[in-house]
Parts: sequence; structure tokens; C-alpha cells
Amino acid sequence: MRDIISLLHFVPAIVPVAAAQADNTAMVSAILDRMGYESVALALMTGTLADADATFAVTIEHGDAANLSDAVAVPADQLNGTLALAGFTFAADSAARKLGYVGGKRYVRATVTPSNNTGNAPVVGMWVLGSANQSPTPNPPA
Repeated sequence: MRDIISLLHFVPAIVPVAAAQADNTAMVSAILDRMGYESVALALMTGTLADADATFAVTIEHGDAANLSDAVAVPADQLNGTLALAGFTFAADSAARKLGYVGGKRYVRATVTPSNNTGNAPVVGMWVLGSANQSPTPNPPA
């Protein structure tokens, strides 16, 4: 067996909330500062999606300003996977999605935007960082 936790770093992106979202408000992730890491992935997980016709689109933005005031959409050739594959529908109860970022910008942000959603939509996200400039990575993650 090999240790993997010393090679990866985890940062909350979309945190769980007490009352799951029940409308079309976009879920915007925390801005990720990827300084010190060469590999980035976004992991999304759903709970039980209550609405029978809701869809959820995922977008990724990047930039060099810490507040992402310079944010632009990440080009498809700087993603490992596609935005379409990262998105999901009401049928994706207890599902996981992943999307890799291979661009060169320091800051990254994701948005999950529901459409036609009137029921509870629990969604959480986590940034997974790898290829650290220094390892082992901190445990617990800071």
C-alpha cells in the first residue's frame, strides 16, 4: 500500500449547508489559491435531489487577481474532463463528478447553476490539489 494523503491537499469549495438549496440560485465556490500546487481538481457530490426536472450546469473561471476581479471562463483545452460531464440532472442522487484544471492562472472558482429547481438540492464541492512543491502536505489541511 502507498500513502496518498501526504501527496494531496483538500480545500472546501462548496460547503454543506443546514437547509439544502430549493431554488435556482447559483452555488459559487470559494476562490482557490493554487500557489504551491501544480495539479487541481474539483470534486462535486450530490445528495438526494428532490426536483423531478432540475438540471445543474457547472462553470469554471480563473484569473490572477486574488478576488478574481479579472475572472474569465476557462477554455475547454485547459480542463481535464468537460463542463457537460461535470454537470448533472435531478437523476444524479448521491453522485460524484470531477473536473480537472490544467491552466496556468493562480486563482480558480467554480459555479454550479441550477435550472428548474424547486426542491432540495444538496450539493457539496471540494478542491483537490496535488503535485505539491513541498510535501508532505499539511494534515489536517489548513
